[in-house]
Amino acid sequence: MQRRDLLRAAAAAPAVSLIAAAPAQAGSPAAKGGKFDEDSPRFALAVLPDTQYLFDADSADPAPLRETFSYLLEQRAEDNIAFLTHLGDVTEHGTEAEIKLAGETFRKIDGRLPYSVLAGNHDVNGSTNDQRGSTAYLSTFGPARFRGRPTFLGASADGYNSAHLIEAGGRQWLILALDWRISDGGLTWANGILKAHSRTPAIVTTHDLAYADDAGTAYLSGNGQRLWDKLIKGNDQIFLTLNGHYWPPGRTVLRNDAGHDVHVHITNYQDRYYGGAAMIRLYHFDLVRNRIDVETFSPWFLSRSPRTPLEAETIELTGDVDRFSLDIDFDERFAGFAPPALPAPRPAAQVVDRHTAAYWRFDTAGQSVADGAVVRDLSGKGNHLTVRRLANGNVSLSDEHHIGAPAHASLYFDGGKNPNRGAILHTGDNAPLNSAKFLDGYTIEAFIKLPEPFVGDHSWMGILSWEGRAVDAGKKSGYDELEPTCSLNLSGERFLQYVLYTEDGDHNPTSWSHALPTGVWQHVAIVNDGRRSIIYVNGSKIARNPTQPAHGIATLGRPFVIGATSYNLKYEQGFYGWIGDVRITGRPLKPAQFLPGGHFI
Repeated sequence: MQRRDLLRAAAAAPAVSLIAAAPAQAGSPAAKGGKFDEDSPRFALAVLPDTQYLFDADSADPAPLRETFSYLLEQRAEDNIAFLTHLGDVTEHGTEAEIKLAGETFRKIDGRLPYSVLAGNHDVNGSTNDQRGSTAYLSTFGPARFRGRPTFLGASADGYNSAHLIEAGGRQWLILALDWRISDGGLTWANGILKAHSRTPAIVTTHDLAYADDAGTAYLSGNGQRLWDKLIKGNDQIFLTLNGHYWPPGRTVLRNDAGHDVHVHITNYQDRYYGGAAMIRLYHFDLVRNRIDVETFSPWFLSRSPRTPLEAETIELTGDVDRFSLDIDFDERFAGFAPPALPAPRPAAQVVDRHTAAYWRFDTAGQSVADGAVVRDLSGKGNHLTVRRLANGNVSLSDEHHIGAPAHASLYFDGGKNPNRGAILHTGDNAPLNSAKFLDGYTIEAFIKLPEPFVGDHSWMGILSWEGRAVDAGKKSGYDELEPTCSLNLSGERFLQYVLYTEDGDHNPTSWSHALPTGVWQHVAIVNDGRRSIIYVNGSKIARNPTQPAHGIATLGRPFVIGATSYNLKYEQGFYGWIGDVRITGRPLKPAQFLPGGHFI
């Protein structure tokens, strides 16, 4: 049973002993502490707020923090935890005894989980800034503790501010751990760190930056306004700030000088039962989904069985400021200081081989899309396309393209119905593709993008097809004998529909995808191994692929067409959106061999 299942179970039956955390099996990654995968696009940042009531003179009880550390080590592989950051007020009075006990407790993760610690007003003299000089805190949690650790980038001369550079999600991330009262000199140091790592997204952690009202809306404190004005708003790299000190927790979004969002979050649970019991937050970064999912829970309460009523009700916090998600397009948000390295266009020679039956792209110098213009087949097989506009239709060249497309160009089709309009590109009368049966299998690939917003009725618009009525091929089993023998279409719900009348037998296996999103490039691949057809969208197999035999294509010697589907040998409605490279291969390909070359985004 995974932890999230345990949390759900705990909410349903908090006092039942059977829901205690299952022990790790011997030899499992969890039992060994696991291994962090820095290349995975999914990773977590652990956040630990004020633990001061656990280190309070002779009332100290470090057991909850020990359990939190045990949990993070055991779950590091499952949650792919990259780093832990403490938000200050480690102790209540900052005495040598309290600091010493806290330092001993942190030894559990020394060298096993990268982390940062910063001073809160209870760890040092709260009336001083980072120029206060020597303290018990500095002796225990200063630069000497972290020096030599792979993620430790350095500290300010006074030792109270530190920088940490982590590798996660296939890129670097900068974490600044700033003193509760950073001096002007400290701010100069922090700005210097950001300048030295100007292409690295950054997170600012400090003790006092924002406070929240009872509704959970956050506002900059006096010190927070100073940090905002002198550090955060002018450095576009900073996209997230984390602080403790205040309760209740809260969050807000501020706009920096570059016009971009900065997420400001307050995390502090010392007012909760058992001083917050070393409750942690996990910020789950998902660079594929462009999302950060946040959860807050207590590993100590999770591990206890049976639980007291107060332990049971505080296992996990689910309010809007404790459990939430952030939608962040990371490439777009970071583009101002770290534009993504896009792949260069690939020449046709790199994506054409002896099995390629046809390959069209729209980046040839001087390419025209006037009526009668020719788009050459770069496979060398002679399946050239001719541009033809239908009633009221238009087609134009565009620089829009899928990130993984060999050509950095596409065609924009302004097709539709009511009134019917469109444009097509079709092969010539004697093109070899017109009669190709592909009895040994095939792969048809196309890049498409639907406009956002998707305006008008475009149901059953065609993407590509072979002309030729099913009835003329001797096929009578379909829904309509006047439809073409092979076509890729889009339903009114934006479901892909691949309709095929096979060379053998009187049947028409039809595949259906999920609803395609708008405003995003999609790679579509139809793979036939000579026995059945499988449709892939962005390298993922769709669900509704029929098991009916699919041997060959019942072509009739009529043109292959991009931009529409004919009905009874006529065209009325064209495609609406962009179409990029189109390639047809005379054999089944594996997803790794598709045109995007791994760039499924």
